[in-house]
Amino acid sequence: MDIEIVTLVVSPVRRYDGRPSEGPRPYDEPETVDEVQVRAHRGLVGDRYFGTRHRFAAVTFLAAESIDRLEGELGTGPFDPELARRNVVTRGLDVEALLHTTFTIDCGSGPMSFRALTRANPCAFMNGAFADGAHQAMRGHAGIRTEPLDDGVLRVGPATVVDIVPLAPEELSRRQREAVS
Repeated sequence: MDIEIVTLVVSPVRRYDGRPSEGPRPYDEPETVDEVQVRAHRGLVGDRYFGTRHRFAAVTFLAAESIDRLEGELGTGPFDPELARRNVVTRGLDVEALLHTTFTIDCGSGPMSFRALTRANPCAFMNGAFADGAHQAMRGHAGIRTEPLDDGVLRVGPATVVDIVPLAPEELSRRQREAVS
């Protein structure tokens, strides 16, 4: 399936921390990139979750269509998908359908597989980032958290997604237990 990667967000700092009413923490460095190195079981080089114990959630994916839907539902916008702070924003891919699967993506420099165990649930900061009501409206549409299974490169532009394979129930259960411990 042919898709497009529209945005890559790689940030060394956690900006949505504390109370939503305080807003995101300031950071003056660029957080969007055209290309990023991916390391198996570690994440995106330079990102705040790279090499942490949260390897199952090291790379987040979001469909740009979810942001389009949010604009329509709230009657405001346009919204910049970067504000959701998901690492990989795609167009033409039903990201939510990838939950509990492994899938392979190729941006032109070789295939990389990812395992998707959990949703990327929205937080109350979404109301400040987008508009009042965004936190509630994004539930079930805020993307997925994945573990990269291969080294490679992600880049903005055309990509192909293949080999979408549902996780066997016993593997899913085992992996989810590992993720929580």
